[in-house]
Order: sequence, then structure tokens, then C-alpha cells
Amino acid sequence: MGKALETRYPILLVHGLLGFVRLPGHSYWNGIDAALRRQGAAVYPVRLSGVHDNEALGEQLLERIAAIRAVSGARRVNLLGHSQGGLSARYAAARRPDWVASVTTVATPNQGSEVADRLRHRVPPSGRSERLLARGFEGLARLMERLECAEPGVCLPLDGPASLLALTSEGMAGFNARYPQGLPARWGGEGAGEVDGVRYYSWSGTLQTRDDAGLDLDPGHVLCRQLARCFVREAEQNDGLVGRFSSHLGKVIRSDYPFDHLDVINRCGGRREGEDKPLGVYLEHLARLAEAGL
Repeated sequence: MGKALETRYPILLVHGLLGFVRLPGHSYWNGIDAALRRQGAAVYPVRLSGVHDNEALGEQLLERIAAIRAVSGARRVNLLGHSQGGLSARYAAARRPDWVASVTTVATPNQGSEVADRLRHRVPPSGRSERLLARGFEGLARLMERLECAEPGVCLPLDGPASLLALTSEGMAGFNARYPQGLPARWGGEGAGEVDGVRYYSWSGTLQTRDDAGLDLDPGHVLCRQLARCFVREAEQNDGLVGRFSSHLGKVIRSDYPFDHLDVINRCGGRREGEDKPLGVYLEHLARLAEAGL
């Protein structure tokens, strides 16, 4: 079975805002990377700046791709990005489609996040509030970087204000005008499944009713529910940080999995079973990539 799911090209896992690869006692991908490796895939979680704009992160990702191509001997890679990591992946694929076989965005604000819009509205640019907010986000990102077990001592550039703007609807409109590959022609639709030889996929989830055991005791889920109050256009159709239809890109696998923004990277652990288990979605996608010869 392992051989049947082995992909032709390595898989790079790209974290989102304030992300990391592994902190002491905790992995960003919560066992997803290990599960994919057990099926025979070559998997490389990569570390980028915790706080920066999409283009800067995309340039860092291109450096990581170049290094992994050199180490693995692979001509191309499959990129799978969570949240803002999907935007980094889109940039890299647009700039170097010859290096990228596929892009999969997971709970990515491809049309912007209403949470970022609300925050931008409440924190005007270049003011004292923005400076304080940026200092807090950059400080947290730097702390996690210092705790990072991989690549100790490496200080990546940080830019809090640029990161906030990049995730707004306005910021994403500009990004999408420059890098439209895989975007739907209409709201809520699907985009081109292949552009410049790169396959595009996406999936995401939506917040569910509160009758699931343990949800009220999960601080991450509680936070997502609080942030969901920021949504107007996609009220009741979001994962707490990203709207369902805003996440659409290329071939949409599904955009209403019963996952919040953190569940989708398997943070829910064993709380969900069967088809509602996030890990199973990743294994299904591994099989999809393998079947497509990617």
C-alpha cells in the first residue's frame, strides 16, 4: 500500500502566519508529515518567516525549493500550504512553474480574510496601534523562532504591518492581479485545474454546531468561534479565520469539511473519527497526487 501512495515528486509542507516546523514538544503539522512518510512519500516541512507579506515569504520558499531540489535530485516539488502558506506556494509556482508540479492550498484566504479586514479597519496604517500590534506579532514570531528546534540561530526578516495588509481583501486583490493562476472566474466557483503545467487544488472547512464532545474545552476552537464574529459576507460559512468560498482555488476538493482553522492541520487529534478525521483527508490527497503522476 505504501508504494501505491508514493508520489513522483517530494511534498513540501508550508506553514501559515506565526508558523514553525517544530517547537519543543509540538509539531506544526501534528503528525501529518509522519503519516505521509509512512505511506512512502518524501516530505519536507519548511520554515519561513512567521510574519511577512506573501511575496517575501514566496521568495523564501523558492530558496527552500532550490535547496530541496539539490538534496533530493527531484526536478519539481508538490507544494501544500496551510493558511498564508498557500499564498507563499502560489507565488512560488507563478514565478517558477518549472520547479512546481502542484499547489494545494488548505484553508487559505485566496480572496482575503474578513478577520484581517476587520483588524485593518480597527487599526489604521502607520498609527500607534499598528506599531504596537506589529511589535507584538513580531515579538511572538521571534520567540517561536528562538524555540524552533530546526535551524537554530537563524533570524528571518519580519514585517507585521506588511503581513496584515497582505491578508486583507484589498491586499489579496493586488496579489491576485499579479498571480491569478488557479483563481475561480466567479465567486464560489472553481479555477483552472492546471496552469503552466502546475496542478492546482484546494480544500477547507467550516465551523460546526457546538454539540461535538470537547469543543468547548478546546481553546483553539473557542478562539476560532470568537474570530468568526468578524465575518459578514461569509457568516456561518467560515472556519474562524478564512471564509469557505474565499478559500477556493483550482480543483476544489471540498470546502465544508467539519474542521476549524486549526483542526484542518490535525490539531483536533483523536477527537474526530472516520471521514471527519483530518489526517484521512491528507492521505486521500496523497493518493490523488500519486494517481496523477505527481
